Amino acid sequence: MTGTTFPLIPRRRVIGLAFGGVRSVRRGVGSDVASTREYRPGDDVGWMDWSASARLSAARGSDEFIVRERFADEAPRVVVLADRRPSMSIEASPLRPLDKPKAILTALDLIAASAIAARSLTGYLDYAEGEAFWRPPRTEQRAESGTFDRTFGAPDDTVSEGLRFLGEHHRDLPTQAFVFIVSDFLVPPDLDVWQRALEHRWELVPVIVQDPVWERTFPDVGGVSVPYAEPGSGRVSPVYLTRKEAASLRIANEGRWDSLIRGFRSLGIEAVAVQDHHAGRMLDAFLHWADIRLMWRGAVA
Repeated sequence: MTGTTFPLIPRRRVIGLAFGGVRSVRRGVGSDVASTREYRPGDDVGWMDWSASARLSAARGSDEFIVRERFADEAPRVVVLADRRPSMSIEASPLRPLDKPKAILTALDLIAASAIAARSLTGYLDYAEGEAFWRPPRTEQRAESGTFDRTFGAPDDTVSEGLRFLGEHHRDLPTQAFVFIVSDFLVPPDLDVWQRALEHRWELVPVIVQDPVWERTFPDVGGVSVPYAEPGSGRVSPVYLTRKEAASLRIANEGRWDSLIRGFRSLGIEAVAVQDHHAGRMLDAFLHWADIRLMWRGAVA
C-alpha cells in the first residue's frame, strides 16, 4: 500500500481470508484450506502438511506425505459509477474552491490506484450522453482516458438508472464487489433503489462531491449580488439575494445534507464526503471513510 491509496474495507468481516481477497470455489493459490490429499509427483513442496504427513507415516510405518489444497483467492471487483449531470460540470472560481470536474478525475485516479493495490478488477459506468457507457471490470486497468473527456449531459436519475443497470450485470459484480458512486447527490437518491442494490451484497460507497460553502450550507451574503454559474453552459450571471433569501438557502442546503447522510446511514452505508478536488485532501476523506468502516466492523464483531 502506497501513500496515494486507501484500503478497501468491506462492511462485514470476512473470516479466514487475506484482506483484499475473496475466496472462489476453484482450487488454486490462496489462503483458505479446501481439503488435504496424498502427495502426487509434481506437487509444490510448499503445499506440504508436515504434521499430517508425520502422523500418517507413523501409522503406516512408511514415508507418506500429505499436501493441502486451497481455495483460490480472487480480488474484489471495483466499479465507479460517475454522475455526469450538468451540476457536476461546475468548475472552481475565486468564490468557489471546489472544481467538480477535477474532483471526478481525482476520485477516479485514487479509486483506480487503490483497486490496483488490492489486485482488483476495475470497471466504469456513466450516462454522460444519456446512454450507458459501460466498461466491465478488467484486470488492473484504470478508467480509460476517454472517460476523462466526456460531456455532462446525464439525466437527473443517472445514479438510480446506473444502479439498476449494474443489477442487470450482476455476473460482472459478484458478492462484495465495491461500487463507488461519485456524485453531488443534489438530486435526492432513491433509497429503494439503493436497498435493492444492497441485496446483491455489494459494497456501495457514495462519494459525495459538494462545495462546503455553497452546497452543504450557504454563506451570509444577503444584500449583495452573487455571481452564479449556469450548469452546463458556463455562463455566469449576477444574482441579488436578500438576507432572508440567503438564510432560506442555508437552511435548505443544510437540511438536504443532513437528510442525505441520515438516509445512507439508515441503510448501513457510510459516505465519503469530498470538499476538495486536490488529491491529498481527497485521500484524507477516503482514509477517514476507511477508518469509520474499521470502527464499525469492530463494534459489530
